Amino acid sequence: MRLDVTDYIQPGSDLRAPGAADMPFADRYDPRPRAARRPRAAWRAAHAIILAGLLVGAVAGAGRSEKWWWDNLAGPDSSNFVKLDQINKSNVSRLEVAWYYPYAQVGFNPIVADDIMYLLGRNGSLIALDAATGKEIWIHEALNGITGRGVNYWQSEDGKDRRLLFAINSFLQAIDARTGLSIPTFGVNGVVDLRKDLARAEGYAGRIQSNSPGKIWKNLLILGSAPGEAFVNPPGDIRAYDVITGKKVWQFHTVPLPGEYGYDTWPKDAYKYVGGANNWGSMSIDEKRGIVYIPTGSANYDFYGADRVGQNLFANCLLALDARTGKRLWHFQTIHHDLWDLDNVSAPQLVTVRHSGKRIDAVAHAGKTGFLYVFDRVTGKPLWPIEERPVPRSDVPGEQAWPTQPFPTKPPPFVRHTFTVDEVNPWLASIEQYQAMRERVANARNEGIFTPPGFTDTISMPGNQGGSNWGTTAANPEKGLVFVVGVNQVAILKLEDVRTRTIERGRGGGGRGGVPLQAGFEAFQQHCNVCHGQDLRGRLPGVPSLVGVTDRLDDDTIKAIVTGGQGEMRPISSIAEDEVSAVIDYLANTSPAAGRGRMAPRTGEPPGGFPPGPVVASGGAPQPPMPPRPTGPFYPGIGGNAGNTPYPPGIDGLPPTRYMTDYGVMASFTKPPYATLTAYDLNTGEIKWQVPNGDHLPTLEAGGPANTGGIGARYGMVVTKGGLVFHAGNDGKVRAYDEDTGEVLWTGTIGGRTGGVPVSYESKGRQFFVIISNPAGRGGGPGGRGGGRGGGRGGGGEEEPPSMLDPTTPTGAIAFAVPAKRITSNP
Repeated sequence: MRLDVTDYIQPGSDLRAPGAADMPFADRYDPRPRAARRPRAAWRAAHAIILAGLLVGAVAGAGRSEKWWWDNLAGPDSSNFVKLDQINKSNVSRLEVAWYYPYAQVGFNPIVADDIMYLLGRNGSLIALDAATGKEIWIHEALNGITGRGVNYWQSEDGKDRRLLFAINSFLQAIDARTGLSIPTFGVNGVVDLRKDLARAEGYAGRIQSNSPGKIWKNLLILGSAPGEAFVNPPGDIRAYDVITGKKVWQFHTVPLPGEYGYDTWPKDAYKYVGGANNWGSMSIDEKRGIVYIPTGSANYDFYGADRVGQNLFANCLLALDARTGKRLWHFQTIHHDLWDLDNVSAPQLVTVRHSGKRIDAVAHAGKTGFLYVFDRVTGKPLWPIEERPVPRSDVPGEQAWPTQPFPTKPPPFVRHTFTVDEVNPWLASIEQYQAMRERVANARNEGIFTPPGFTDTISMPGNQGGSNWGTTAANPEKGLVFVVGVNQVAILKLEDVRTRTIERGRGGGGRGGVPLQAGFEAFQQHCNVCHGQDLRGRLPGVPSLVGVTDRLDDDTIKAIVTGGQGEMRPISSIAEDEVSAVIDYLANTSPAAGRGRMAPRTGEPPGGFPPGPVVASGGAPQPPMPPRPTGPFYPGIGGNAGNTPYPPGIDGLPPTRYMTDYGVMASFTKPPYATLTAYDLNTGEIKWQVPNGDHLPTLEAGGPANTGGIGARYGMVVTKGGLVFHAGNDGKVRAYDEDTGEVLWTGTIGGRTGGVPVSYESKGRQFFVIISNPAGRGGGPGGRGGGRGGGRGGGGEEEPPSMLDPTTPTGAIAFAVPAKRITSNP
């Protein structure tokens, strides 16, 4: 069956308050009206804001240099491409460590501008380093909850106002890039509440912000959101804010309101309860045309959609919006009525290609589906046909899987779309596990990539953690080359009633130990509520808060306190062992670090203290109080997967039962290659080359083949004008690949895990390549959304290479360059 694809494409001076940087921080937050304090200063500040509106029209291009990495993912186009060739094919083999900074956090994409590198590190700090030496310039510490994958950089036309913009715990903030101090004139007392004007979010205790920082275009910061994946969570609207004032400029509803385009692709009143359809990944901007390209994820709930029957625009779309106004120019939906959590996440790549004898500006997006979708950047017309093909029907009551899905005819996919018993990995399981998995696959429903989940095992390949994910695309825009890291990780899905679901210990999805969270809630009510209260904050004088306690103490310590007492707390002799475990699971899933859709991840800082440094501030601008967290009842699916929020009253036709599934990722049961690096030539629409990204050490140790790629090795790339593609495997090594052939020209040792996207830039006449790596147990932070989320026996995500490093081995931010001077370490 072939339908017209157009059925699914529709066209459609320092500006802060004078002297603020020199004022004591407390004085800058004087609650009195500004006019009551300093009338002349108030007039000057207002005048500055008016002047800012006249100046910011072209500030985005001011002072930029192509030798710097001055935006998240290199530039507005998110290409990870630098026009530098000092390091090239002829000399890359001579790279050596030039300097390293040991306290950098994994997963963060640094920014480099004006010979200063901004990165995340010690004590959850934003840190400014000399980009040529790694020496600390300033440290703004304790920014816990900050966007973990990067921040935004903006400067005024005259260069006097330079800002780093980011979110902390769903509050947008700005820091002076020169001083490291918070800017109190941004928003209200230095913050903008991202919950405001977002449906069902103002009283929502979960996380709204994405871990990705968004994009800046001229004077606008364009942001996605990530309010979690549970039923009835808030929608993932796209919003733009003024970088000077923090004022919201426009908002695009990803779940359309009545009268808006796409409203009829949902049930009536769906906007009142459907959430998600968010941008938690990366976006890209055609700066000259003022078009922002935004990939969106699935609607909530990801794996069951009987309450959202229909095509579900603008979930699972590539959106082209007018960056000035947020108006939709065109869109393409890669999946209709998603039931597989196949979000669009990676940055769309903007390239110029020769197609049908003409030069065309194109945009290419790599999906979790494993397809690369390629369009005319202006019109949204596919460069090659995309066919709507029939797919299997759902057998779940009330569910209506969409009858067709889009299949690009070209380029070819970059990962596998099938999984059979012969593709079960024999290297990482016992004989009994291997045979049991083969039997499970043989008995599962398995009708291709779009087989809908049901009440029995269903194969999903490449799976909800496969394909392309955050930070895994790059390009050489000048040559029409696009590079994609692809992950092969089968998932086995099975729907269960959220009220009666039981969790097999070790399979995840509910409590960390597999105990249903309702049991933990009930045990807490019986044994703990009288002192600690429903909100966990302590209802009696002197009783400590339990919010985030599982981020501060390990399970054994908590058990010892509960059963043995500590300080003023008496031991609870009546509590049973399984009740203690259930309470710990309950506390973990209501803590700030409970996972995506909650608050800040654990920072994973190195043990012990840090040496003194140039700390200029701590904590960012003061944040308003957070809404209270829910206290139950909790179904087993709480924690970013299903949830328990009731539907709003007065809406007809909603299903009486909610169903959910584990993510079911069977990473180590998936036969190699586990992950690959693919180069596409979009002048021809063909794969130029594809190679596994390194080795997987446990597979080698088990007698398996070499060059398999790493399990879950979805790390970012750097592409250079020197013809190189830098990319790390999951084996403690980083490699430089020949852009034309995929041949490895250089291998460097990083000795540990990495994550996020490295950088390359020139500083003081020397080109550097910098990657952040931390051996297991020596710091860093979470490298993204993927690893560890899956819950299938046999592994669900990234595996850290063993740490056997000498203490003097370079770690943290490691800067490589061709030989010049001796190595220095700048803690």
